[in-house]
Amino acid sequence: MSLLYALGIESTAHTFACSIVSDDGKILVDERVRFTPEKGKGIHPREAANFFVENASKVVENAIKKSSISPDEISLVAFAQGPGLGPCLRVGATIARTLSLSLNVPIIGVHHGIAHIEIGKLLTGMHDPLTVIVSGGHTCIVAHNAGRYRIYGETLDITLGNLFDVFVRELDLSRKIPACKMGSIVEELAKNGGTMVEELPYIVKGNDVSYSGLLTRAIEIAREGKYSIEDICFSLQEIAFSMLCEVTERALTQLRKKEVLLTGGVCANKRLQEMMRDMVSIHNVKIAVVPSEYSADNAAMIAWTGILAYKAGVKMDIEDTFIKPRWRLDEVDTPWVSNISGSRSGNL
Repeated sequence: MSLLYALGIESTAHTFACSIVSDDGKILVDERVRFTPEKGKGIHPREAANFFVENASKVVENAIKKSSISPDEISLVAFAQGPGLGPCLRVGATIARTLSLSLNVPIIGVHHGIAHIEIGKLLTGMHDPLTVIVSGGHTCIVAHNAGRYRIYGETLDITLGNLFDVFVRELDLSRKIPACKMGSIVEELAKNGGTMVEELPYIVKGNDVSYSGLLTRAIEIAREGKYSIEDICFSLQEIAFSMLCEVTERALTQLRKKEVLLTGGVCANKRLQEMMRDMVSIHNVKIAVVPSEYSADNAAMIAWTGILAYKAGVKMDIEDTFIKPRWRLDEVDTPWVSNISGSRSGNL
């Protein structure tokens, strides 16, 4: 039987990517470009979208060229339908529709967060994990049950990635370690800290976390100058990660899962990995961290999840491919996930 090849498009935030993946789980290529805002600024959706428009055709051309297959071998186009920044999502959706129509192949819209889970399961071999997604767009604890991925804990305000990004931008910390990406600047500075800043708040509500108060107070303390920036970064990490580990452990004991999967761009943080490993070891549970190449935003995860959905019978017309900037993960039926958790089939 010949292989099925899916072309995936990712465009939810700062990264535009195109990947081609086969249904045996082989990633043939994953081409990416990343929008970098001006110093001190966050991502402006329209500026990022314009950057995507300028670079998208070259990214797609390079992906097809490097994949070693011809365009007529592509069986499916998948794209990130949401959640994300509206203007950025529209660019990816438009390109996906154009490719689907020109190649005369089906199109599947994919939930970005679910794609993080599915590529993680593929690359780590995990079967039924409790998944912790930590990135600029997601901070949630997820497990599959009754036909959908269900959220068993999440942020009540800003995400973990957003916490670090805003902290770095507000204090212009990139000048201290200019070669690092935004989130890793906090990690690098924290390595030279060690004194806990007691004034920082620890906010857990049930299975959920709240990071906005922690961010505000950390910025205030940094501007007061009482503590070194290294100690503040150290404390910020310790408190933010402790909060996340607490709610993850609570969900783990409630659900009695035997696997924990850590994914999303922030999961590259070594201290977070260490704390999560310490926590799960108490419960004799396996843990896996998605390789950094595919834990950050990429199109391979979109293509792979599109394959899973398509092979499970999910179908989508062009008129159904409108973007969903605020699409919740627990709104998506997942007929491709096995019945291990009492799941039932449904439609995407």
